[in-house]
Amino acid sequence: MATVVPQARRSFFDSLLKHADLGVAVAVVMVVVMMVLPLPAVLLDILITVNLSVALTVILIALYTQDALELSVFPSLLLFTTLFRLAINISVTRLILLYGDAGSVIHAFGSFVVGGNVVVGLVVFLIIVVIQFVVITNGAGRVAEVAARFTLDAMPGKQMAIDADLNAGQITDEEARRRREKIQSEADFYGSMDGASKFVKGDAVAGVVIVFINLVAGITIGVVQQGRSFGDAMNTFSLLSIGDGLAAQIPALLISTATGIIVTRAVSTADSNLGKDMAFQILRQPRPLFIAGGVIGGFGLVPGLPKPPFLLLALVLLGLGSALRTRDRLAAADRLALDEAESQRALPPAPDAVTKSLTLDTLELEIGYGLIPLVDEADGGELLKRVGLVRKQMATELGLVLAPIRIRDNVQLGSHDYAVRIKGTEVARGSLAAGSLLAMNPGDADTSLPGEPTVEPAFGLPAIWVSAGARDQAEASGYTVVDHASVVITHLTETIRAHASELLSRQDARTLLDHLKEKFPAVVDELVPDVCSVGEVHRVLQLLLLEGVSVRDLVTILETLGDKGRLTKDPALLAEYCRQALVRQLTASSIDAFGSLPAVVLEPVLETEIGDSVIQTSDGSYLGLDPGRAESIVRATRDAVEAAANDGHRAVVVCSPRVRRHLRNLIAHAVPRTAVLSYNEILPSTHVDAVGTVSLDNLVTEGSVA
Repeated sequence: MATVVPQARRSFFDSLLKHADLGVAVAVVMVVVMMVLPLPAVLLDILITVNLSVALTVILIALYTQDALELSVFPSLLLFTTLFRLAINISVTRLILLYGDAGSVIHAFGSFVVGGNVVVGLVVFLIIVVIQFVVITNGAGRVAEVAARFTLDAMPGKQMAIDADLNAGQITDEEARRRREKIQSEADFYGSMDGASKFVKGDAVAGVVIVFINLVAGITIGVVQQGRSFGDAMNTFSLLSIGDGLAAQIPALLISTATGIIVTRAVSTADSNLGKDMAFQILRQPRPLFIAGGVIGGFGLVPGLPKPPFLLLALVLLGLGSALRTRDRLAAADRLALDEAESQRALPPAPDAVTKSLTLDTLELEIGYGLIPLVDEADGGELLKRVGLVRKQMATELGLVLAPIRIRDNVQLGSHDYAVRIKGTEVARGSLAAGSLLAMNPGDADTSLPGEPTVEPAFGLPAIWVSAGARDQAEASGYTVVDHASVVITHLTETIRAHASELLSRQDARTLLDHLKEKFPAVVDELVPDVCSVGEVHRVLQLLLLEGVSVRDLVTILETLGDKGRLTKDPALLAEYCRQALVRQLTASSIDAFGSLPAVVLEPVLETEIGDSVIQTSDGSYLGLDPGRAESIVRATRDAVEAAANDGHRAVVVCSPRVRRHLRNLIAHAVPRTAVLSYNEILPSTHVDAVGTVSLDNLVTEGSVA
């Protein structure tokens, strides 16, 4: 039985929340009905009590609210409560003018609360209206207006800070989206509160008008239509009118006070409720309490002033101050004891400056002061956002999860220079022309375009710096025109591709394995650490990235290592096995638009010569060619690849698996962007189009010329 009751309560609460929209709709319809149809006095007493209860509940909720957005429905709630209160005023006015009676609650407010004295009741009513209208409503409205204005003005800066944190990798996409939604909600809330505060002001004015109408119209109806004497009509209708005013304005005062609490809480930075904040901040220092207690006690000694209240309050303040001072002394003693204990247990920490100087950022982008506008989003800069997209692009293309890329200014660089550093060492540098755009010549553009000749930094293409006004002319001439941010991002992306193997640390490899283990535990558990260590897996991944092979299909790579890792521990040979397992990926990245694979092949005799030159040692294998012969092979291969490129082919070098990695290492510096594939790394169904051949004849010719 003990388990059934909580479930029943939860079911009732869930059902209540599920049909809350229907309840609000019914409540609004009932308010309209109250304005049109007369209500019995008994029902009106219940509604007035509900109005007072709702107002009291709202102000208590406001007191315990930690953040203004926790009560984001307050503007709409303020509208509903005001409308409900006015509907009650209309119903009460109808009963007062028709029957000279508005129920027990109104009669109690008119007689018992103000002692049956019309003048006293009217004065009390006017004082409440003045407090609500002049003091609370005006102050709350002004605070809401200022808060709305400041919130809207601060939105761009807050959004820039979120984008900067996201690009720096300090927060996730989900956290950035949540922060943006909160900023938008704050702007909507404060804007709504600015308008909703006018409801309270209008309600106060309406209360005065309704009381005046009830008083004048009631006396007129009582004397003219009901035949009462003027004194009787004055006494009856004035008490009822004032009772109606008090019954309406007391809940209105509570609601307006809640409005003031909410809007003043909105500009507070505290994380707890209002009561805790006030107690903590007011009672933080004991000295003001001692001074206040002494002054109040001094007033109690002044002749003519009543001594008991002043002296009693002085004792309370002095006692509270003494308790706070004792608390502070105990807290200070506890902190001192804790500090001494920690100092005895711990060794002296290393200086922070020295520790920080040992840390190197994996990847940095340094810019001159003239390129700072590219980073400033307030000035239209998109570099931060596009750097974040580069990280996503590398994860998609190479399977490489980059550490956050730090962007910093460097006064030692030229005003429009930039540099890329990997682990503190510069690996790439570029220079931009101020106020110009980079127009790249794809090969068939008009070379008479005016501008400053240059070389595109990422691919080494011929280009021209042109003015912004000449962009249309450059594009019409066949040039590809890009802005400064695109130049920097393209160069950064190609630099990352070229150094991807250096950017993958052993910790990154460990992180990739841990992430994969969540979905494929059998693959990881079988491989690490029984077959291969994390270091060996890391080295294989580096060798794949060194040749631009994506490691995103990590499952296939690890499965291959699990199969072949028992046969050899040579990372280079294991990487070759992984390449063959990724045959579909390698083929897809090399075929052209017609579905063929343009290839530069080696003459069989030359391939045999290279294969026979491979020397096996205990530390692995290497190529033992004569340096002159090796240089001739490099030149011949480069010429064949360039000849294919001149014919419009982006060719790959194809050879046997036996010599593939040795040939790749030999020609890597001459044709770094050219892939070298073995026959085992090409799908059997792929059409290989031989667009060039590296032959012995070419080597002889090259050697004689040299």
